[in-house]
Amino acid sequence: MAHNNLARALNGEGRFEAALESAARAVALVPDFPGAHLNCATALLGLDRLAAAEAPLRRALELTPDRAATHRDLGSVLARLGRLDEAIECYRRAAAIEPDHAATHYNLGEARHLQNRLDEAVISYRRALTIEPNYLEALNNLGVTLEKQGRFADAVKSFRRALALERDCAEAHYNLGNALRDQKQLDKAEKSYRRALQVQPDYVEAYNNLGNLLKDMGSFAEAAACFRRALALAPDYALAHNGLGSVMLAQDRVTKAIASYKRALAVQPDFATAHYNLALALILQEELRAAIASLQCALALAPENADTLATWFELLQRICDWSDYAKNEASARAALMRDPAVGTAFTMLALSSTAEEQLECARRVAAKIAVRRSATPQRPRPEPSGRIRLGYLSADFRRHPVALLIAELIERHDRRRFEIAGYSWGPEDRSETRTRLAGAFDRWVEIEGLPDRRAAERVRADHLDILIDLMGYTGKSRPTILACRPAPIQVNYLGYPGTMGADFIDYIIVDQFLVPPDQQPFYTERLVYLPSCFQPSDSRRKVSESVPTRAECGLPEAGFVFCSFNNSYKITPTFFDIWMKLLRAVPGSVLWLAESNAWVAPNLRREAASRGVAAERLVFSPSAPLPDYLARLRRADLFLDTLPYNAGATANDALWVGLPVLTCAGETYAGRMAGSLLTAIGLPELITTSLGQYEALAVQLATEPERLVALRQKLARNRSTMPLFDIARFTLDLETAYTRMWEIWGSGQQPAAFAVNPSRSKACL
Repeated sequence: MAHNNLARALNGEGRFEAALESAARAVALVPDFPGAHLNCATALLGLDRLAAAEAPLRRALELTPDRAATHRDLGSVLARLGRLDEAIECYRRAAAIEPDHAATHYNLGEARHLQNRLDEAVISYRRALTIEPNYLEALNNLGVTLEKQGRFADAVKSFRRALALERDCAEAHYNLGNALRDQKQLDKAEKSYRRALQVQPDYVEAYNNLGNLLKDMGSFAEAAACFRRALALAPDYALAHNGLGSVMLAQDRVTKAIASYKRALAVQPDFATAHYNLALALILQEELRAAIASLQCALALAPENADTLATWFELLQRICDWSDYAKNEASARAALMRDPAVGTAFTMLALSSTAEEQLECARRVAAKIAVRRSATPQRPRPEPSGRIRLGYLSADFRRHPVALLIAELIERHDRRRFEIAGYSWGPEDRSETRTRLAGAFDRWVEIEGLPDRRAAERVRADHLDILIDLMGYTGKSRPTILACRPAPIQVNYLGYPGTMGADFIDYIIVDQFLVPPDQQPFYTERLVYLPSCFQPSDSRRKVSESVPTRAECGLPEAGFVFCSFNNSYKITPTFFDIWMKLLRAVPGSVLWLAESNAWVAPNLRREAASRGVAAERLVFSPSAPLPDYLARLRRADLFLDTLPYNAGATANDALWVGLPVLTCAGETYAGRMAGSLLTAIGLPELITTSLGQYEALAVQLATEPERLVALRQKLARNRSTMPLFDIARFTLDLETAYTRMWEIWGSGQQPAAFAVNPSRSKACL
């Protein structure tokens, strides 16, 4: 007894080695003394010898099987050893003996939570709270479990109850921040994280989550400071290295982003998200093979991740690696239907997807846009001049297809009726296009560096009537700005060939060929029909006076030149099969393609050889300044379009220089763009509706020179008479559309589809 009493006293003083020695002597003297075995276990636990503590606890239970505390203690040991099924059984026995012991039910809840048996965990935590309503830990853990179940409102209530008991509980503030973030109450979430850090300034996880929140809100400088503070406290914290990398990437500091991601992976090699993010940074440096390798690492760790699958397949498309193409495309499409994101939704448009699938994908993306919604601005109060205030929103006011298309439109807007602002972010490329656009707007507003909500406030302060988004879900898009509703009328236009699936976008500008009226169910925006074509054209674009020779283009001196300067991701095995058939059917012909990256040429030449076509019959053209590129196009005989994603600006360029475009019209916006342009230029005979028609017409045009000459002559005549390149008429039609939107809003009506009448340039419902 003396040895046991001494062991108990030594355990109380934290002198566990001495306590263990005394308890062992007590056991040796009286082997059936349960207290001595319990003191042995206590000492072993104090020495962190978990596995060794199990035996004395089990021996104590053999001697006193009805002691609930011993069952509970053994359960805790087993839980810490990861043997959760056995731990749960111990807790159940303890609860059967002592049903009103709150800690037993709490421990049972913890074990069930660790097994992801969330419903059962909730029951256990609630039972503990029934017994002890002010059980702080149970309230906190109940909230965490409810959040994991997606029951965010209930989780918030639980955390608030915990904070009512202890207002300075840093963990509860932190968890409340997580739940509020999940509810998209971003301002409140930020306050909770900051409160947690006031209470506990070394709370690494709170710095990390606050950093992620600020990053998502566009507050990059503050986010970077949070991640750096977390890393100062915990230099090997992989999550913070990854977060800092994402901030660097968002600020176009790609080299620093790569360094941060690599540090995260050095600490945690199985960090799937860091592998994915590293790939995104490598893509920006055109290190596509390395990016694919990083994505494959991410997929090995998280094979069902939708972003990773979609990005991986998009990269395979870009380098024209078609191994298991059909299988990989189906996987990417299924992933995007399951869990798309702003950064990957665009990929769906280049897949074999239906309008219905694209709508569902877009809706899921829109639902993820985290923002505290602002009220829709009140009806516009125009200046005495009565001018309608338009704002164009884009990161692409630079050398980019969208900017090249809209430049003259912005210049031609009627300043007597409209005031035009451009809201810009993204890289400053010092191009002629950027300089031209910056001078074309009445007001040029740089919002680079402004968080999304502050950018929305900046737009709102200008009292716009209509805000036109030129980005959709492409590249560096910032849909959160639009979700804040800074303008009473918001429009999806030109930059994104599909619906945004968002309730904060009112209209999309299209034409009757591009989106037939029966497609309205697949658009959350109301369809606004321009009378000729959805796409503006710059009639001031320069074509180099010096047209290169065929030899200078790498083309043979004789032979038909099929051309497709579409981006490489648009080329599919199906269309490449047809193109190779064309080369076999037309002796001496070549296929002229854009050298989008270093891997396209070797991959496509290998694909050609596998189809019985000599690799040298594929000619690849490097990038060139726009005037030279346009002049070069004149050496081609026929432009071959792609599907499911047509040529847009590229087809416009081809038609501008007199090069006929052969297209196959699909069922979605992205698959009908070239057909829209051909309709507007008066060449509907170049629109086919099946692969068979497409192939047959291509062969006819290549083998019947007089037919192709007639088409070229018609194109030359129509260039000045048909509406495609009549930018003055186009601008008037678009302004009529904007005016009608404003009238609908001003009369208190909901957005409604309408068409602009070509004869009177008036909108008609």
